[in-house]
Amino acid sequence: MTPFGQALRELRARKGVTQSEMARAIGVSPAYLSALEHGRRGRPSFDFLQRVAGYFNIIWDEAEDLFLLAEASHPRIVLDTAGLGPKYTAFANRIAREIRSLPPDVIDEMEKLLDKASIRR
Repeated sequence: MTPFGQALRELRARKGVTQSEMARAIGVSPAYLSALEHGRRGRPSFDFLQRVAGYFNIIWDEAEDLFLLAEASHPRIVLDTAGLGPKYTAFANRIAREIRSLPPDVIDEMEKLLDKASIRR
């Protein structure tokens, strides 16, 4: 599941809407919504996001949060290490190999390290 998929599922649950009801209302198939929620589809289009926001009557900050989650929810990413040293490429490949086996607390720690590094830049 992607962050966007989880948010979409939570939105539907809060509003008491089934996938079929939502799909029919915004003009997509229930299978597409299911694939988005389960992370089997890539980032949704801007048009789709606008239809979701309109359907749930989401405005301003909540809509922006949803759009940012969609942007960060591509289930298949590419890390471009061209021009970087061999350590960077080796690390990116290791992350790709081991990401599925990392427990959530390790991901949390890695995010903290990345946050610290981006503050220093």
